Amino acid sequence: MLTRQNGTSGERPFNNLLRRLNDADFALIAPHLLAAEANPNDLLYSPGDNVETVHFPCGPSLVSYMVASEDGRDVETILIGREGAVGGIVSQGNLPAYTRIIVKFAGPFVRLSVNKLDAAKSKSRTLSNIFARYADCLLAQIFQSTACNAIHSIEQRTAKWIISAMERTDGEDTVPLTHEQLATLLGVGRSYTSRVIQIFKAEGTLETRRGSILIRNSDLLRNRSCRCNEAVKSHFEEVLRGIYPEPGRGN
Repeated sequence: MLTRQNGTSGERPFNNLLRRLNDADFALIAPHLLAAEANPNDLLYSPGDNVETVHFPCGPSLVSYMVASEDGRDVETILIGREGAVGGIVSQGNLPAYTRIIVKFAGPFVRLSVNKLDAAKSKSRTLSNIFARYADCLLAQIFQSTACNAIHSIEQRTAKWIISAMERTDGEDTVPLTHEQLATLLGVGRSYTSRVIQIFKAEGTLETRRGSILIRNSDLLRNRSCRCNEAVKSHFEEVLRGIYPEPGRGN
């Protein structure tokens, strides 16, 4: 469960979208931001929930969108980290949620009422423009994920998801990703994921530890991956330069 804290610190939260705002625009929403801590698998929205709050992952926190399939399995579509936000971004909120949105990696968040955000947008064209641009990037991410699931192999997509998680955890060699979580990302059974992981382990790309994956050779991992992450990053750079997390870039 998200644990509410009393407001935010004097510094801006470690969320790239919020840090992109100019001082005047940030001042419009700063008094309404609420800090929170989240645990893995905390539920932010279920299908049908009224979207009343925007959640901004901070630092290494990571959120996933999950769509239920006909056989009862949940398939993850995209991951959102400190480059963005979830809830009321595309629809402007106060509409039913379509997917389940859960916390993938624990950590800090800040929350903002959709109504407060809409009021701030009405006062500032530049603030509204930033969020419209992010909504465009989010849709591009969804489109790319759809294409990736249709045309790329399980091995390519496994490497892509691990890299995506690694980039959002400051490029650390160890990411808190379990076999079960990876299977959900891929939309396959755990046994299939385990076979792919064994292939990667045999070639020296990674190792597994309890509750995490250790990347031994990031170059091999990138060679194994499709180029979907790069396509998404390229669009982010064109539309909202500097927002997408890059190891070593300090964002």
